[in-house]
Amino acid sequence: MAPTDEYAKRTPAENPQNIMLKPEQKAEGNNSGKEKDVNYVVEWYSDEDPENPQNWTGLKKAIVLFQLCAYTMAVYGASSMYVPGEEDVMREFHVGATPAALGLAVYVAGYGIGPLVFAPLSEIASVGRNWVYIPTFFLFVILSIPTATVKNFAGLLVLRFLTGFFGSPCLANGGASVGDIYPALQIPIYLSCWTAVWFWGPAIGPVVAGFAVQAKGWRWGLWEIVWLTAPLVLLLSFALPETSADNILHRRAARLRKITGRKDILAASEIAQAQLTTGDVVWDALIKPMEIMIKDPAVLFTNIYTSLTYGIYYSFFEAFPLVYPQIYGFNIGETGLCFLTIGIACLIGISIFYTYQFCYLLPEIRKNGPRAPEHRLVPALFAVITLSAGYFMFGWTVRSDIHWIVSLIGVVILVTSNFLIFQSVFVYLPMSYPKYAASLFAANDLCRSVFAVACILFARPMFENLGIGGGVSLLAGLSCLGIAGMFALWKYGAWLRSKSSFASS
Repeated sequence: MAPTDEYAKRTPAENPQNIMLKPEQKAEGNNSGKEKDVNYVVEWYSDEDPENPQNWTGLKKAIVLFQLCAYTMAVYGASSMYVPGEEDVMREFHVGATPAALGLAVYVAGYGIGPLVFAPLSEIASVGRNWVYIPTFFLFVILSIPTATVKNFAGLLVLRFLTGFFGSPCLANGGASVGDIYPALQIPIYLSCWTAVWFWGPAIGPVVAGFAVQAKGWRWGLWEIVWLTAPLVLLLSFALPETSADNILHRRAARLRKITGRKDILAASEIAQAQLTTGDVVWDALIKPMEIMIKDPAVLFTNIYTSLTYGIYYSFFEAFPLVYPQIYGFNIGETGLCFLTIGIACLIGISIFYTYQFCYLLPEIRKNGPRAPEHRLVPALFAVITLSAGYFMFGWTVRSDIHWIVSLIGVVILVTSNFLIFQSVFVYLPMSYPKYAASLFAANDLCRSVFAVACILFARPMFENLGIGGGVSLLAGLSCLGIAGMFALWKYGAWLRSKSSFASS
């Protein structure tokens, strides 16, 4: 395929002389005498191809990671920016505490269901990440406007569900985007930044909205969602590059077909996905995540345990409005500031995780080669023990004769423990079945969100009936349920995978 003068002037990405001539032959029927079709597969031009996201500069990768983190924090923060205004919602719409909590619960349900649609959609080469991220985020911003102005309670719940649903792509695919741009050994390091912001997001919401709600009412807190996310969606639209390698090569193949007029120049993903039917896509979206979870006991345990932990985490923060205003006399804004302890806890968690990665695991890998996925669970082995201690410390130190800082130290301990558990599991899951990472995350997100919805609704009545000490002690006891399971997963995880009916299939 010698280029003409016109083609020779084109950029390397569009120059036919750079096509990787890797033929893929496919026989027509069973007649070996028939001529075979040959497709030429477009690949990276070299190991240093600048269009490969893995080869981007450190600065470009950092900018992409920053945008993903900001996007994720905005969506998660929007979930809890509603919470400081719940009392106002109760008064305006004449509903009780449990119905008012539905404003948070349905949002969480929305971003639990969304990944089942958006995770597999982003894996289609012709779609990629950005065609999922940006249009849905635009819808998120647009729907946030009527959410702040709605005049009836049913409409508020519907709009909160829809904003959660359309905000979910970053929660489903953010980790996959991190994997697009960083090599395998570095993924746990940079994934921890993304994990930290989605972990901190629900906590930062009350900090942002607390004083606004106190001064202007509950609608003002929802307007802040619009003001924060509208500039961000514009930033993503103009500054976030596509990170999906399949999508980049798909578009490269399309350019080359247009330039050369040849129809046999294809990306590998086009060949692989040519036979996919709508049923296949639906299967991958809805059935595959559940199939893996049911057939693999290790995956089933991690989903159950993280769901329990996540639900307890959400339930726990329902205690804040009952503790700091009533026992310590904090106003709404000051109560929101208590959530800043979660940011401190995330920084401590990242420091512990990095220490384990850089001082033990990475040197071990360089010396002895890749380790089993269970080695990623080591930080969680300590965290499952300290988690309960943090809950007990908070529950039994929230008294008027004990300074409020003591209870917040308990918050730091339990949030640090939660962070280490989730970070370890989020690295462990895709390493167990790399091919099905999107399905694993979608199933985990759905399980966590469904359980969190239930916990949000029963948390306030639980604290009112059992008291803060009794309610938090119950949560601490429930968190102990996973201790033996986490140690068993660490010790027998490889054996469980070998016995998994999904792995054998």
